Amino acid sequence: MIGLRALAIWTALAIAVAVPLVAAASSELLAWRSPVYIAAGLAGVIALCLTLVQPLLAGGYLPGLPPLLSRRIHRIAGSLLVAAVLIHVAGLWITSPPDVIDALLFRSPTPFSIWGVAAMWALFAAAFVAAFKRWLKLSPRIWRLTHTSLVSVVVVGGVVHAMLIEGTMETWSKAALCILAVAATVVAIARPWLRSLQSD
Repeated sequence: MIGLRALAIWTALAIAVAVPLVAAASSELLAWRSPVYIAAGLAGVIALCLTLVQPLLAGGYLPGLPPLLSRRIHRIAGSLLVAAVLIHVAGLWITSPPDVIDALLFRSPTPFSIWGVAAMWALFAAAFVAAFKRWLKLSPRIWRLTHTSLVSVVVVGGVVHAMLIEGTMETWSKAALCILAVAATVVAIARPWLRSLQSD
């Protein structure tokens, strides 16, 4: 029974990640785009997929992964998320520097750019806090509050950014991925907090 449950969870995760990726990669809107633009767009899709995987790893919700291994993969996936966002932004910079400059300066007329840039800076801050955890010398409670607050901005900003864009991602699979990412993040953040309240 446990084996079937584990298989169901991993299968559901694979479908939730693979379907939006395949749909975006096979979009007709990519037919006349440059390779750099395509790479930038797919990097953005991968980043969105990782926002679903990250809270599942942090919360230890993926069966078959011991807690220590799950946290280690969480750190690796965090680095991949940062790399995907950098590729996404760099690719868009190459294809259209003025648009990226406007977005980074929060003067873009498109709302999705503002949400995306906010999520990007929150991601860099969350990665910094994670990478320099010992150097910052924060208490575990303050560190967790800081990291989860920044991550919440990343997920909300990234989801709104993705939903506002009418691009290569298929609408329904994108919406499902966004809903799952938000739900997984809420559970991963709220569950330890609820446990601490029950133990007090």
